[in-house]
Amino acid sequence: MEELRRLMLEEEAQTTAEYALVIFGAALVAAGLLFFVGDGNVIKDFFANIFKKVTELLG
Repeated sequence: MEELRRLMLEEEAQTTAEYALVIFGAALVAAGLLFFVGDGNVIKDFFANIFKKVTELLG
């Protein structure tokens, strides 16, 4: 029982849990974005516009 208490209070375990929550949050944002965009060409158009602007700046 004392070993479990020690593990729960360790900073490494807290850091691991924080990283897990951040990754979970990022996955939720990505899933929400994909749901919002849907089947349209929004992502394709977005990256095409970025590529076009970058090539205009470089060329």
